[in-house]
Amino acid sequence: MIRCPECSAEIDVDEDEVEEGEILSCPECESELEVSQTHPVHLNIISDDEDDDDDDDEKAVVSENGDLEDDDDDDDDEEEEDEE
Repeated sequence: MIRCPECSAEIDVDEDEVEEGEILSCPECESELEVSQTHPVHLNIISDDEDDDDDDDEKAVVSENGDLEDDDDDDDDEEEEDEE
């Protein structure tokens, strides 16, 4: 019997019927789990954080005067100040 790495619920998986890279779903917490090893079966949680990391690059920041600006533009302002 395999346990979910997120919530420790038992997951009924037959080692002979799963393949490495296969995606399973935990019946308790509904986490998506990837089979990373088959003998014995080892599961890794598929994290949504990977998608969120891409969004962080495009986040907006509030400047000192309260205006919204792109995070990337802030770096350009610092370079201009350094040149002066």
